[in-house]
Amino acid sequence: MCYATMAVGMVELWLSKRLWVEQYKIEAICFKSWKCIRRGGREGYWGRWWSQREETEGSTIHGERAPRPRHLTPLQNKTTQTEKTAATFYWVFSRENINSFASTSFPDRETGIGMDRSSARLNVPPPVTSGGSAEATLRHVDRLINSNHYTSPSRTIYSDRFIPSRSASKFALFDIATLPEGRDDSSSAYTTLLRTALFGPDAAGLALPLTQQKTASLTMTLPSRNIFRYKTETRQSMHSLSPFMCDDSVPGVNHGPVKAPRKVPRSPFKVLDAPALQDDFYLNLVDWSSHNVLAVGLGNCVYLWNACSSKVTKLCDLGIDDLVCSVGWAQRGTHLAVGTSNGKVQIWDASRCKKIRSMEGHRLRVGALAWSSSLLSSGGRDKNIYQRDIRAQEDFVSKLSGHKSEVCGLKWSYDNRELASGGNDNRLFVWNQHSTQPVLKYCEHTAAVKAIAWSPHLHGLLASGGGTADRCIRFWNTTTNSHLSCMDTGSQVCNLVWSKNVNELVSTHGYSQNQIIVWRYPTMSKLATLTGHTYRVLYLAISPDGQTIVTGAGDETLRFWNVFPSPKSQNTDSEIGASSLGRTIIR
Repeated sequence: MCYATMAVGMVELWLSKRLWVEQYKIEAICFKSWKCIRRGGREGYWGRWWSQREETEGSTIHGERAPRPRHLTPLQNKTTQTEKTAATFYWVFSRENINSFASTSFPDRETGIGMDRSSARLNVPPPVTSGGSAEATLRHVDRLINSNHYTSPSRTIYSDRFIPSRSASKFALFDIATLPEGRDDSSSAYTTLLRTALFGPDAAGLALPLTQQKTASLTMTLPSRNIFRYKTETRQSMHSLSPFMCDDSVPGVNHGPVKAPRKVPRSPFKVLDAPALQDDFYLNLVDWSSHNVLAVGLGNCVYLWNACSSKVTKLCDLGIDDLVCSVGWAQRGTHLAVGTSNGKVQIWDASRCKKIRSMEGHRLRVGALAWSSSLLSSGGRDKNIYQRDIRAQEDFVSKLSGHKSEVCGLKWSYDNRELASGGNDNRLFVWNQHSTQPVLKYCEHTAAVKAIAWSPHLHGLLASGGGTADRCIRFWNTTTNSHLSCMDTGSQVCNLVWSKNVNELVSTHGYSQNQIIVWRYPTMSKLATLTGHTYRVLYLAISPDGQTIVTGAGDETLRFWNVFPSPKSQNTDSEIGASSLGRTIIR
């Protein structure tokens, strides 16, 4: 009886833990046990109970299951089922029924031998009177009780338990022995990438990546260090968070810490009144010299504003019958070129406020000027571009023809080898020093091309902007003669200028938003959008230190903005004095 008592205790303990999850398996065990009672004998208390149950519920045919009352279903009465199951196993282990129980054949749980699946009947052979082996019976019962742990050699058993990957654990951090040999990790490649992504490149040596050949052992070595320690590197690159790490040896990939976005002031630090500043898209009336002097064409006069002293000087007056259409400073020195509505180009010495010479050639107004050392290029409404050498006696040394409408944009490259011109014919041309015909022609713009800017950071990189019908900024590689990219700005592009200190550029716009946008190249992400002008922002110039821009509009104001950072070798403070926030008049 001691074995029976222990078995009952084990069954009750097992049932108390597994009853809710394994209720259908318990039902099957109870079903098998009750069949044994019916076939094994009618002795004992539970035998008499079964006979009384058959009498009350109706007789059953030998080998068939009696209908079960609904009030005895296991889902509705779990306590009764537990008591029945425990009592059933108590009866099975009684001495008077051990022999009949040993001679009973059960259907196999895995293979289904002895069970007719089509009729759901148990094909149990008739009881045998000969005595069976008690040990075999106990093993069979033990297998029945622990059927949940039995695995067929020809069948794969899947479990819902989470088994951690020991090969990915840092045992060396806690002075724990290394992994046992012969352990095969089929996902070692993934775990190596994941470990590197989570713990940084230093953790790559924790587990060597497995090749196609299975490794016999895996040894982890780690330098001794504190688990919890303060680290100075608080920021990590975004590449370190990806499971697909980039190799540090790959050129052109920056793995440094992520920098916070640079803040650009949203308001101008200085505003100048500019009366009679014309609202004409095809003119260029503002330019900033290398000596930090701003030249502005107002009506028929040219005014100079010294950014260091804020002093205003009137340079010239063209008279009632003429207007200033363009101004342009020489790259070095104090010479200023002035284009007039009569088609003349005047050269002035700003230090002495004296006109040096006047050159003719254009029949109509001169709206664009560009310097290349001692060579001056001028473009006019007569569709022509004239190359002028101020050292020569002739008014011009060559004439460039190609545009079919007014030339409104001119810019020399930083190496003075290429000249870019834009016209009202929606064309962008590139000329060399000695050509009279354009060497490159770009016709992708659908509106007038006035905004032109060469990159100071990459040779041959040219940016151009179209008018109201186009609204796009396009980038070109004149070295390979290729169109790189296009950005739709949503507004008329009036001007473009590239920063000398960082790889960024600024654009000014007209219809319909009148905004100023600072772009980061090559992603063309917006760093800032500046507003304040109430008319088209038609004029743009950059300070010699590359930090400040000045914008002019038809609202007759000049606004100064700090948009670009200072170069690393210079002081962060601008020379023009950002502390003066007043509004003054330029004349």
